[in-house]
Amino acid sequence: MRLVVKVGTSTLTYASGKMNIRRTEILCRVLSDLKNRGHEIILVSSGAIGMGTGKLGISGAKDNMALKQAAAAVGQCELMYTYDKYFSEYRHNVAQILLTKSDFENETRHANFRNTVHELLKLECLPVINENDSVATEEIAVGDNDSLAALVAISVKADILIILSDIDGLYTADPNKDPDARIIHHVEKIDDSVMALGGGSSSSLGTGGMHTKLVAAGMCLDAGISTVILSGENPEDMYGLLEGKQIGTVFGGAIK
Repeated sequence: MRLVVKVGTSTLTYASGKMNIRRTEILCRVLSDLKNRGHEIILVSSGAIGMGTGKLGISGAKDNMALKQAAAAVGQCELMYTYDKYFSEYRHNVAQILLTKSDFENETRHANFRNTVHELLKLECLPVINENDSVATEEIAVGDNDSLAALVAISVKADILIILSDIDGLYTADPNKDPDARIIHHVEKIDDSVMALGGGSSSSLGTGGMHTKLVAAGMCLDAGISTVILSGENPEDMYGLLEGKQIGTVFGGAIK
């Protein structure tokens, strides 16, 4: 299958912006193993701004555009260095693609993006995609990497979008506040009642939250692509998901 896997800042880094080495290593090992199984993997990765702030030892980047873009420029180098290092250990090549909203809106650039991804997959490379945060402004930014991942999944005709999050699925209420909250394992359609379950981001460095994940899942559902929300703390859950186990929240058809 062709899988788009989105990983958020809260999965890759600690609150300080420093890398969560153990979790990142596990993520790269699991994705490498899934590639060895024959799956095509496209990784949409946040983390550049978070890693940049951690490496530079600064704060306040989220509310300062110039500082945010500078942190992204430093952090993107760190991010790709890390992916190249870990995936190379399993003999997989990575390729960086940085996008803005205009790359999806302009027909020629959109076609060039699709062609590049398809060629990289033919070469058995693992594309790593992020928003081009060093140049993106409010006018040209996609805004969050959940929506970016959905746009990528639709563009490359993925079979599944997997969103690794700081929560292991969609719940009937906030599990951090309501002890009676229960996970919803399957959602066939996203209506107002489902959207009402979305909240804000629980990460100080991330830009998304459950709401953006529901929006992304809705975009993919409209394109006939299933979306799954899994816990980023346990990347190995992707094994169980692809083996048909009931893990996380699946939007759309069953994973086979």
